[in-house]
Amino acid sequence: MTEQLYGGTAAPDPDSRSSSLLTPEQRAALLLVLVLLFFLGLLVVRCFRILLDPYRSMPASNWTDCTDKGAFDYGVVS
Repeated sequence: MTEQLYGGTAAPDPDSRSSSLLTPEQRAALLLVLVLLFFLGLLVVRCFRILLDPYRSMPASNWTDCTDKGAFDYGVVS
């Protein structure tokens, strides 16, 4: 039975090689997908770095403003 299915040997069609190549639209779509995956990878890495060390990516002026003069000076209510 399998000899009937695979018994015949056919010469490769010269047009089959050209049909297996990507069309320009498929190449453009593949390039766009690869660029988007690269951008997504960069964002994932950046987000994990922020999660692991959030104070490194934050400017020092944002979290040291509370140490300004008078920030913790509370008047004693009498």
